[in-house]
Amino acid sequence: MSRLAAKFEALSKAGRKALIPFITTGDPNPEFTLPLMHAMVAAGVDIIELGIPFSDPMADGPVIQRASERALEHKMSLRRVLALAGEFRKTDQHTPIVLMGYVNPIETLGYENFADAAKRADVDGVLTVDLPPEEASQYGALLKARGIDPIFLLAPNSSDDRIQKMDAIGSGYLYYVSLKGVTGAGHLNIADVEAKLQQIRANTRLPIAIGFGVKDAEVSKTIANIGDGVVIGSALISKIEANLDNLAVAQHEIIALLTAMRLAMDT
Repeated sequence: MSRLAAKFEALSKAGRKALIPFITTGDPNPEFTLPLMHAMVAAGVDIIELGIPFSDPMADGPVIQRASERALEHKMSLRRVLALAGEFRKTDQHTPIVLMGYVNPIETLGYENFADAAKRADVDGVLTVDLPPEEASQYGALLKARGIDPIFLLAPNSSDDRIQKMDAIGSGYLYYVSLKGVTGAGHLNIADVEAKLQQIRANTRLPIAIGFGVKDAEVSKTIANIGDGVVIGSALISKIEANLDNLAVAQHEIIALLTAMRLAMDT
């Protein structure tokens, strides 16, 4: 059983939901990411999504776009993301790591080379934003052969057929994009999310994490009542951007928000 499957199973047995922060690796500098990862685990997060910086992150709003730019200024490449994930794993054997990014850097490295490198780094899942399931069967098989879960994005307009394709190829969990648009935009319509979750659950056996619109503890509590996991990204990265001259404050504010979310989700 993969770390992700084991994590969701343990949470389900405990009546809890997964708290999943997203951060851009190397933002605002490479030295900040690893200590932040460990601090987030201490605050009660269950899974960490590590963003792979990319020059054209089409699904991301301006906050995460600027985070990618800051990381790329420090030469944060896919290989360096994998190296950092491997460093984290040396002292944390339990927290699942999911890499989240775009297909271009992976294709440049080579799908098989990437799968081998991710295995060496002991990564647990990979979410490739712009690789649809119709084109991912061979890539997904490469990852699964190495014990890595391929994870896919579901949209508000995903059909039953498409959900079933993602269920067949994917593993670990499905990531439901809870609103139309880019990360950090808009506000959630909880009734719409709940209705869509019913359709998704009728077509998949996988846990469902919900993101794109989670901003605070109140929203996370509501989402936790209908999904299996809550993903937060832009709201965390905004705290980095607001405190570039004092990263200790940035980390403190990120941990305070995650702690509040954990408490809200568990009550």
